[in-house]
Amino acid sequence: MEGLSVKNKQDLQRLLLQSVKELKQHLNISKAAAGIVTLDQTTVGRVSRVDAMQQQSMAASTREMATQRLKKVTLALKSLENDCYGYCSGCDEEIALNRLLAQPEANLCLSCQDKHDRH
Repeated sequence: MEGLSVKNKQDLQRLLLQSVKELKQHLNISKAAAGIVTLDQTTVGRVSRVDAMQQQSMAASTREMATQRLKKVTLALKSLENDCYGYCSGCDEEIALNRLLAQPEANLCLSCQDKHDRH
């Protein structure tokens, strides 16, 4: 494989920029949901408090995942600018186009990702 074509790079850059936009919107919207749960214990039952705390915990977890993905997408955009996008940071081989189309922020080929996931 000879690397990504100019058109492929442009398409992937569009996908990455769209991801940045969506992730930032998600983070802005989810900010309140991940905040501290304050409930009036005299008007809200114990089950409702537990439910609210679980929802807050899930929102915080989802927010953290979005933050981590935003970091990966930002790094992918920087590597695109530096003309090193599309190469595996594990083995330095090219990452398959289909993988990049499915997950444009990927920095590992499938083989290295599999090894990473097993450890």
